[in-house]
Amino acid sequence: MKLQSDPHSGANTITGYGDGYVEINKIPYDHAVLLSSDGAISNWSAQTFDSLEASHFAQMVDLKPELILIGTGSRQRFPKPELLKSLIEAKIGFEIMDSQAACRTYNILVGEGRQVMLALIVEPT
Repeated sequence: MKLQSDPHSGANTITGYGDGYVEINKIPYDHAVLLSSDGAISNWSAQTFDSLEASHFAQMVDLKPELILIGTGSRQRFPKPELLKSLIEAKIGFEIMDSQAACRTYNILVGEGRQVMLALIVEPT
């Protein structure tokens, strides 16, 4: 699916997604990514939902986002609560959803000017 970006915004946006990829600022990625509305796009070492560890969430705390959207792949799955401890202790809000819903929600929040981060698992095809 292709999404339309706001050409007047300097923020990172999701411009498309599908099986095995996400497109950020019109550049396709076929691996898990961390993306902030105004920061860098980086590889996220959590390549699959089953590989999630507390350290994957702790690395986001230093970036101090207002909210983190966690895309868990093709379906919504919830990490064990102990994995989210660093986010809870830092009082960073988070939402967990399937990756496509996370992409759509991310773009809406970016459009509202929110300091949001997207932690997205991209499952291989």
